[in-house]
Amino acid sequence: MFKESITKEELTDLPLKWFDGDIYIIDKPEQVNDVAEFLSTQSVIGFDTETRPSFKKGVVNKVALLQLSTASEAFLLRVNKVGLPESIRKVLANPAILKPGVAIRDDVKGLQQISKFSAAGFVELQDHAKNLGIQNFSLKKLAAIVLGFRISKSQQLSNWEADELTEAQQIYAATDAWTAMKIYQNFSNN
Repeated sequence: MFKESITKEELTDLPLKWFDGDIYIIDKPEQVNDVAEFLSTQSVIGFDTETRPSFKKGVVNKVALLQLSTASEAFLLRVNKVGLPESIRKVLANPAILKPGVAIRDDVKGLQQISKFSAAGFVELQDHAKNLGIQNFSLKKLAAIVLGFRISKSQQLSNWEADELTEAQQIYAATDAWTAMKIYQNFSNN
């Protein structure tokens, strides 16, 4: 079974891993339908979103990026540029496509503020962790406890609305969604 928690020291000793598959930036409306068509053939896709941080009290920015990942491909949808097209909303509403993530309630709510859809098939990894006796719920700590590696969170507070995403931002965003999928697969095998 899994450890209940992990110390900072134990975390630091783990190898650093990141998504090393193909990353696709979706920032033009004409790219969306092919991606949605591909994603609708998947049974599990890792899920996450990114929002430009606000350093002013009471200011909350809209979701800028939607990350959906398979084992070897990550799709980074620049929601701030293409919105949330119907074909993608259908994927997010499809109960047959499982979309595991961490602390996903606010992510889903943020996407629904951009465009309404009935969320289905979402899997909250924190609930699974709780049921397995794990007490650390962040994606970083779940990755360490469940997968035995650490992920970098250094890009978390970067500008997700920038004209171009840096390579570091792309890898960070892809890694978060991919890691959620890997944790889910590991939970399912235990």
